[in-house]
Amino acid sequence: MKKSALYITVILLFTACKKITDINTNPTAASAEQVQVEYFIDNSIVHAQMNPGVSERAFILYWAAAGHQVSDADGATFSWGSYSDEWIGEYYDNQSGALNTINSAIDVAKQQITAGTQKEYTNNLMQVARIWRTYLLSEMSDNFGSMPTSAFQGKNPEFKDVKSVYYYMLDELKDATSKLDLSIAAVPSDVSKEDPAYSFDFAKWQAYGNSLRLRLAMRLSEVDPSKAQAEFEDAAKGPLLTDKSQMFQIKEKPGWDDLSGMYTRCWFQAPEAVTFNNLVVNLGGVTTQSQIPSVISDPAGQADAIANIKPADYAGQYFPVQLTTKTNNPFSAYWLNGLPNTIDPRAYQIFYMPGNSSDPSFPSGTCGAVNSNTVGNVKDVNNNVIKTIDGKYTWNPTPDGNWGTKGDWHNTLFQGVDIGSATSMAPSLKNQFRTQTAERVFFGPWETYFLLAEGAVRGWTSPVDARTAYETGIAKSFEYWGTSSYLATYLASTDYNRDGTSVSWNHTTEPGNTHMMNFVDGLTGTPGTVSINYPVNNLYKNGTVKNDHLTKIITQKFIAQTPWLPLETWSDHRRLGLPFFENVVLEGPIQTLPALTGSNYMTSNVQFFPQRMKYPSGLQNSNVAGYNQAVSELGGADEVLTPLWWAQH
Repeated sequence: MKKSALYITVILLFTACKKITDINTNPTAASAEQVQVEYFIDNSIVHAQMNPGVSERAFILYWAAAGHQVSDADGATFSWGSYSDEWIGEYYDNQSGALNTINSAIDVAKQQITAGTQKEYTNNLMQVARIWRTYLLSEMSDNFGSMPTSAFQGKNPEFKDVKSVYYYMLDELKDATSKLDLSIAAVPSDVSKEDPAYSFDFAKWQAYGNSLRLRLAMRLSEVDPSKAQAEFEDAAKGPLLTDKSQMFQIKEKPGWDDLSGMYTRCWFQAPEAVTFNNLVVNLGGVTTQSQIPSVISDPAGQADAIANIKPADYAGQYFPVQLTTKTNNPFSAYWLNGLPNTIDPRAYQIFYMPGNSSDPSFPSGTCGAVNSNTVGNVKDVNNNVIKTIDGKYTWNPTPDGNWGTKGDWHNTLFQGVDIGSATSMAPSLKNQFRTQTAERVFFGPWETYFLLAEGAVRGWTSPVDARTAYETGIAKSFEYWGTSSYLATYLASTDYNRDGTSVSWNHTTEPGNTHMMNFVDGLTGTPGTVSINYPVNNLYKNGTVKNDHLTKIITQKFIAQTPWLPLETWSDHRRLGLPFFENVVLEGPIQTLPALTGSNYMTSNVQFFPQRMKYPSGLQNSNVAGYNQAVSELGGADEVLTPLWWAQH
């Protein structure tokens, strides 16, 4: 179980509710003449970042686990459907407060316009507030399902079904973006500072609003394709978020408040997830050796790392007794005692190499330091040490799940000898994500292009053809990570990753079912060969397709969204079943995933993955009628495994 975060009270100017019961309070207790719209916008955006107590529970223990970018290091929370009412309640309270505050911005703007006391830019501020409100509402709906679209107005909210919420949000984005007056090029400096995203650059807000509309339209692709297409095509006609300068991102800062970093709590191990690893290893044709100088500064370390690079057809050391065989990750029983021959160059920019402790990228400091000791012991069933291994310059993700009696071996191999510290033997998030100086990304230009690529593949009208959009999306992600020098090699590659997907747009040849690999026995060192199956993704085209254009697009979108947008990768998987998500380890029973059993863990099923958060008990206690309405509109029980309307069924 994770350590509980400490709590402090954060006082925000004009922030309304902090309790679920306050969701219905009148947000404008002060007169409209006494307050400024921009204050409410600023407070809502800042508050929605979530203080560490909330972000630990929502972003780390729920989104990251469900989104399969960064592994849930102890494997005992949302990755296998477990949940905490208290934790979910804290998130619900927090985001309800942010929604209440942004509604205050809209109400005050309306009052000022009606009273004739508005400023030249007041209407634009109101449209900005509507765009931001739509994002917040989409975040809440994508987590819980049914939500009110007319709450926060001094009365009990009426919960609407997810379809109605989405139709409302799409209408809001269309109307708000169209009503932004771009002839108002600037606002006073004392006003612009109240927008931590765009400093009230209204052209950027319009582009973000249109791209957000693309995102929400695409969410309906499988359940309401005609509506999805119509909204997508209309949004695509307008200005879109297509450049790094337009990114919606919020600067983090040191401390313990709403702007504290997502990944900065020292007990967050944040190791690379198995899903991410299977997507990036062998993908793109860029060799590890060519990347070493950019990730290891020490010449001796560079030489050691290069010496530890393994051939492309090497699976690793085989530990069938110590490691799990009860999951559909084909490499689950293999430990790669070295570095991959080729790997997506973004992987080494996001996650550090174990043992690379001389580099600034390696976590350090009084909170967040990683144990640099990479030596661990392999034990037999009697707990006797039978082999010593060194994880320095190796590359192994951390699998989630119930490890049963193999838990100690799992801890040794993946968490190092000091279990109380962050992992030392598995690649984990680099230091720049832990120092509270990063910028949290809410929407990057790559996402716009991958959405356009998907729309074009579906035959929808798009301003960019599918291949151009796909390759531009990759280019924008490479630009963000500073890896553009590898782009040409990467785009041309026909190498299959561990899931059987390649990069080259024109290369859609399927990989077959298996591929031959070399390995060595983990204990004896005896070499051998093995036919390793590519994983079968039953959630997409019955597992028959691994390398079509849509799989390529979503694979690249997933990698590009790491590590900032796990909610989006979770949503894409719920919507499409893409990319392939391995099942959690099943070395012991998992009561919260009753459908996952010892006879079917090699298959994929929506009931093996969390689908939503349950509504917190505080909502039911404060508004019984509203809660009952929300559940009735959900289309299923108020349970973690109940799919949302737009998700796979």
